[in-house]
Amino acid sequence: MSNFQNALEYSAKWLEIIKQDTATLDDTTAKWISEETKNNFVNHFNAGWVEYRKSMTEAGDYGAVEWRGEGAKFYDNFGNEYLDFLGGYGALDLGWSHPEVVEAVRVQAGKSGIPSQELMDPLRGVLAKLIAEITPGNIDHAFFVASGTEAVEGALKIARLHTGKHNFISTVKAFHGKTSGSLSVMGKKDFRAPLQPYGGQTFYVPFGDADALEKQLGICDIVGIEIAGFIAEPIQGEAGAIVPPADYWPKVREICTKYGVLMICDEVQTGLGRTGVLWGVDHWNVEPSFEEPNPFIHTTTTGGNPMSCAAAIATIQVILRDNLPQRAAELGDYFMGELNKITEEFPGIYEKITGKGLLIGQHFINSDVGYKVAAGLFRRKVLVAGTLINAKAIRFEPPLIVAKKEIDEVLNRLRDTLKDVNASA
Repeated sequence: MSNFQNALEYSAKWLEIIKQDTATLDDTTAKWISEETKNNFVNHFNAGWVEYRKSMTEAGDYGAVEWRGEGAKFYDNFGNEYLDFLGGYGALDLGWSHPEVVEAVRVQAGKSGIPSQELMDPLRGVLAKLIAEITPGNIDHAFFVASGTEAVEGALKIARLHTGKHNFISTVKAFHGKTSGSLSVMGKKDFRAPLQPYGGQTFYVPFGDADALEKQLGICDIVGIEIAGFIAEPIQGEAGAIVPPADYWPKVREICTKYGVLMICDEVQTGLGRTGVLWGVDHWNVEPSFEEPNPFIHTTTTGGNPMSCAAAIATIQVILRDNLPQRAAELGDYFMGELNKITEEFPGIYEKITGKGLLIGQHFINSDVGYKVAAGLFRRKVLVAGTLINAKAIRFEPPLIVAKKEIDEVLNRLRDTLKDVNASA
C-alpha cells in the first residue's frame, strides 16, 4: 500500500545525511545507516546480495557500507579505510571522486542534467567526436548508453541490421552482460541457462582458439546457418583476466573478413587504458568496424546525458594527458612480477597469475581457497573480486591512478592472508 507521508519523511531524513559536509559520521548515525542499509537490501533490493557479498559475511556485526572515496581508497560509514583493488570491476579507471571529473559534473549539473531528446545537446556531439579520435580503425560514430550490457545489445542489433543475418558465435566463459540479448552470447550457464531460449542461435568456441572459430564458421556455412558476428572480449575479464595467444586476434580478424562476419570486441573492461594500451585490441593492431545509418535504431533515455558526457570528456582528458595506459602497463608488470613471486612462496594455493596491465587474475586451486583469500583480504581492508559463488579466479583491477606504495601494501596484506590460509589448511 502506498504511504506518501512515510516516503516524504524518509527521503527528507536521507537528504539531511547526504548533504552533511563532514567526512566522518557520528557513531549513532553510522550504526543506523548500516542497519537500515541491510534491512533495505534484504526487504526491498536483493536479499541474495547480503547473503553472498563479503560486505556482510566478513565485516562484523554492522556490515560494511561504502560511504565516500578518494583515489584508490574508499571509506565505510564508520570511517574505516579500504584499498579498492576491484575498481568497480574495471569501471573506475580514475578512482573515486577524481577532482577534475567531479568538477566537470558539478558545473554541468547546474546547467542541465537530462537532455530533452528533441534538440541537439552539445556534449553528446563533443564526446562522439572524441571517441572517433581515439578508437582504432575507421570508426567515426558512437552511441551512448548507461551500461556495458546496453552497449552489447546495441552491437548485436546493429550487426543483424548491417548483415541481414541473425546468428552469432561467442566464446566459452565469456561475460557480456545480463540483459536478454547479451545473455544470448554469454559463455557461462550460471547466468545464461535459466532464461533460454533466446532469439536466433549462438555457437560457442574456446577463447583463444582461432582454428576452432574458423572450423565453426565453416560448418555453419556448409549447413546454411548465416552468422552475423563473432563477439569476444579482447582479454576475458570475468573468466579471470585470460590473455589469448599472440596470433589469436590477427587470425580472428582475417577469418571474420574471409567469411563476411562482423568482429565485435567487447571492451567494457579492457577499454580506456586498463590493459596497458588505450583499447585491448591495440595489443594486436586489429580494427573492428561497422555502423548503421538509422539514427533511432538504438537509443536510451539517459545514455549520453550531459552530466555523463562531461564526466567522460574529463576522463578522456586525464587518461590521455597523464598517459595512464603506459602507467597501467608499468605498474601491471611490477604487480604481476611480485604476484608470481608470491605463488612460489605459497605452493599449493595458486594455479597461475594471468593478465595485462592492471587487469590481473589470480587463479587458485579451487573456489574454497579463492574465497578464503578474498575474504581474508577484505578483513584486512582490501577489496577484490570473488564471492561465495565465483572465487576460483579473483581479479585485481585497481584504478589506473593507484600508487606503487598502495600496490606494495596490498602485497603485504596478501602475504598475511596467505599465511592464515596455509595455517587453516
